[in-house]
Amino acid sequence: MYNTDIVIIGGGAAGMMAGITAARLYKSVVIVERNDIMGKKLLITGKGRCNVTNNCDNDTVMKNIPTNPRFLYSALSIFSTADTMAFFEELGVPLKTERGNRVFPLSDKSRDIVNALKNELKRLNVPVIRARAEKILTQDGFVSGVVTDKETISCNSVILATGGKSYPGTGSTGDGYKMARALGHTVTPLTPSLVPLCTKEDTGDIMGLSLKNVTVTLYDKDNKKLYFDMGEMLFTHFGVSGPLILSASAFYREGCKISIDLKPALDEKKLDSRILRDFEGAKNKNISNVMRGLLPEKLILPVLSRADISPDTKVNVITKEQRKALISILKSLTFEITGTRPIEEAIITKGGISVKEIDPKTMESKLIPGLYFAGEIIDCDAYTGGFNLQIAFSTAYLSGINA
Repeated sequence: MYNTDIVIIGGGAAGMMAGITAARLYKSVVIVERNDIMGKKLLITGKGRCNVTNNCDNDTVMKNIPTNPRFLYSALSIFSTADTMAFFEELGVPLKTERGNRVFPLSDKSRDIVNALKNELKRLNVPVIRARAEKILTQDGFVSGVVTDKETISCNSVILATGGKSYPGTGSTGDGYKMARALGHTVTPLTPSLVPLCTKEDTGDIMGLSLKNVTVTLYDKDNKKLYFDMGEMLFTHFGVSGPLILSASAFYREGCKISIDLKPALDEKKLDSRILRDFEGAKNKNISNVMRGLLPEKLILPVLSRADISPDTKVNVITKEQRKALISILKSLTFEITGTRPIEEAIITKGGISVKEIDPKTMESKLIPGLYFAGEIIDCDAYTGGFNLQIAFSTAYLSGINA
């Protein structure tokens, strides 16, 4: 039987950070990872560039965590975004800050982040056992070991860092929830977050179209504003995606709709003046031709259709009412949301181990001494922008020093 101080289940962002933290405190650590590759999900984050954290203060981080932000207060106080940046720079990964204070490796390669973590684990002589953890053993109510599909490992502490249920191809298939449940822990309902949204309206004709500098507002069925931001989005064969939509999805509930302002820099009066100016020099042209100065080609026909204007209508016969209808659509192109894409396509899992059963100052289970949690398995999730990885690193550091 293998014997060690700490077993970490999961070799992703949280698992590797927890392993490094504990090993630097001279504890014997073993990581159990079922994949052939460490940090598999980390490799694909930020479109392969790895948005490692956000260059902001803790208050801003908390504002970007809709689920249980106060639970993370201690973790963020002890290991902040500045600490994350310093940690990777010390490991030889130069970083840069981009729009929205998003932090990336200077190389734009997520592999550099993964390799830095792997190399530090190697330097600290932390072994990685390629196996699937099946059960956490206890003796007299305390953690005593881990059973894998290959062997039993004796230990004093276990850090569960198995991730959520999103992207199961990266190994996050929900094993951690089962092991925690078996020890009496509550798992809150698991739903997708940071996920593309499906629309009632057909978007087949505009799929592949990317929009920049637009605003997206998400409303509930009672027309209450749930989310608003400016940035980029994308139309797909099933509906909508892109950074704005992924962030909006964290607020999704049944009966929602999104409204896209295609011209947020112009109020209705200024937009009307702009349209009249465009019309002035093209009175005998079709409206569809004149709209090219205002809209991407793919959006012209859908927008005119919504405004109930035929594309071959001559500009000189467009009425004030038609112009008003056109402005209304440009300022609020609306889509009914029928649901999200499956959890397998989500970046993050909403839900997880109930924070009521975890000590926020240590990340230790309140039910089983010696059991700790780190990363996405905990019922905390954030918006896009590097905040979810920061949750992983902060909770992992805290569990590492306490385990």
